[in-house]
Amino acid sequence: MRPGTLSLAALPPLSLYVHLPWCLKKCPYCDFNSHEWKDGRQLPVDTARAYLGALRADLEAALPLIWGRPVVSIFIGGGTPSLFAPEQIAELISDIRARLPLEPGCEITLEANPGTFERDRFRGFAAAGVTRLSIGVQSFDDAKLKALGRVHDGAQARAAIEEAAQAFETFNIDLMYALPGQSLAELEQDLTLALGYAPPHLSVYHLTIEPNTRFAIAPPVVPDADLASDMLDLITAQTGARGMERYEVSAYARAGHRCTHNLNYWQFGDYLGIGAGAHSKLSFPHRVLRQVRWREPASYMAKAGEGAAVSNEHEVARKELPFEFMLNALRLREGVPMQQFLERTGLPPSSIAEALQQGRGKGLLELDPLRIQPTPRGFDFLSDLQSLFLA
Repeated sequence: MRPGTLSLAALPPLSLYVHLPWCLKKCPYCDFNSHEWKDGRQLPVDTARAYLGALRADLEAALPLIWGRPVVSIFIGGGTPSLFAPEQIAELISDIRARLPLEPGCEITLEANPGTFERDRFRGFAAAGVTRLSIGVQSFDDAKLKALGRVHDGAQARAAIEEAAQAFETFNIDLMYALPGQSLAELEQDLTLALGYAPPHLSVYHLTIEPNTRFAIAPPVVPDADLASDMLDLITAQTGARGMERYEVSAYARAGHRCTHNLNYWQFGDYLGIGAGAHSKLSFPHRVLRQVRWREPASYMAKAGEGAAVSNEHEVARKELPFEFMLNALRLREGVPMQQFLERTGLPPSSIAEALQQGRGKGLLELDPLRIQPTPRGFDFLSDLQSLFLA
C-alpha cells in the first residue's frame, strides 16, 4: 500500500493463473516455460504432491497482496496440466477455494492435450471442479502433427474432443495454421473437422518462429505472408458461417462462451500467477506491480517452501502503462471504453491524446471519442497501431 505515482479510483477484476510446468515432449515451436517429463504419461504421485504443496505455499505467501479480493476466473495452464490426475486437480481446486473467495460461477479452465487423453479422464476433471476445458489439438493431420513435434495423432484428437463435448458445456479447441508445408486445402480440412464438433470456442494461432526454440535453430518452410493471409480469411469466413464471432485477434466464440479469463487479461485486469515461471500483474491504489516466479520447477518448489517463490518484481513505470494497456485492449475487436483506460491505468486522457489522434488520422482507430476501438484496418495492422502508444 506504499505511495506511488498513480491514482486508481478502483481495482480491476482479479484472476488466478496456475502453472503446471511439465509436458511429455517439448514442441519445437514452444517458448513457454515447459519441461519434458520422459518417465511415463503421468507424473509420479510424490512429484505431484510436492508441487501441489509448493503451490499452496506460494498462494499463501501472496495472500496479503490480494486480501479480500474475489477471483473471477482461474486458468490452469502449462506445460500439460492434464498430466496431473483428476484427483490431484481436485485437490488443487480445493486448496484454492479454501484460501480465496471465488465469484459465483467462477470460470475454471484446464488446458489438456490429446496425448494425455484416457477415457473418462475429462469427466474426472469436470467432477474435480473444472468448468472449461481447452484442448491443444493444433491439427488433425498426422503428418502436420509429426512436423510440430506433437505426441498425439488425429484419431486421439478426435476422441478427446468427443469426450470433452460430453463432459463440458464450454470447451475450446486450439488450432494452428501456416504450418510447415500446409496448403489452403489442408487448413480447410482441419477447420472443417474442428467446426464439425460445434465447439463453443475456437482459438486459432498463426505458427510463429520464436527465439530460443528448436524451430529457431532449424526453421521449417512455412506458407508465405500472402498464403497465411488467405488462411486467416478462410478461418474468419468459415467460423462466421457457423455462428461464431471473432471477438479477439485469435479467438472465436458462440454467444455466451467467450473466455472470461482471457478477457480479463485483454481488458488490463489483474492476475496473480502461481507456479514455476508464472507472471502476475497486480494493481494497488497508487501503483501497478509485476512479478515473476522462479522458472525451473525444482528451484521453484524449494523457494516456494521458503516463502520466496517470487524471483523478481518491478513497478510498472507511468510512461509504460499506455503501451501495456493497448498491447492487450487493442486485440479486442470491440475495443474498450475510454473510461476503462482511465480507471485501470490511473492516467489522464492527455497521456494518450496524441497517439489516439495519430491512430484515427491513419484510419486505424474508430472516431468514437468514448471508445478505443480498432477499425478493420487497425485490426489487420495491429502491431502498427499498438506501436503508436510506445513511450
